[in-house]
Amino acid sequence: MNRACPRSKSIFAGRFCYNESRTLTFVLEGLFPIVFKEFREFAVKGNIIDLAIGVVVGAAFGKIVTSFTNDILMPPIGLLLGKVDFSNLFLNLSSTSYATLTEAKNAGAPTLNYGLFLNNVLDFLIISFSIFLVVRQLNKLKRKKEELPADPTTKECPHCIEQIPIQATKCKYCTSSLEPQTSTEP
Repeated sequence: MNRACPRSKSIFAGRFCYNESRTLTFVLEGLFPIVFKEFREFAVKGNIIDLAIGVVVGAAFGKIVTSFTNDILMPPIGLLLGKVDFSNLFLNLSSTSYATLTEAKNAGAPTLNYGLFLNNVLDFLIISFSIFLVVRQLNKLKRKKEELPADPTTKECPHCIEQIPIQATKCKYCTSSLEPQTSTEP
């Protein structure tokens, strides 16, 4: 080590040094360069990109499911239940009466919005079931890719019960003579 460049005690510090071409450089030491290197390796692997794509696709999928629930699924259910608009179902906690949830919110009245809650529960169930179907298909694909276990490469010596190579004719532990094994069964 160059005596003109003493090592720093701090984990985030560095040092100024003259290199062979007599130029002054700043050398980082300690934990910071290691953490930065590990982060760079993590980012380059593509995990961050996969995560970002998943978040964007998930947000878009959530909007589609919400629209499906609010605009396609709930109106017929509301019609079957007597022309009920689930998004307008609420309990008014104030003494004043309001015809719609919008009127109550504009007046600042406290409300329990159980209709909106039911819509959100239905959204959650649809999204959860969709994710379940996707994961189920991915698991099926993974199971198809799994290979049979590899043929064994060792066998047990019948005399000393040690593991030896499968083609061995003499045990290296007890020096017993063995018959060569022609089949792949242990």
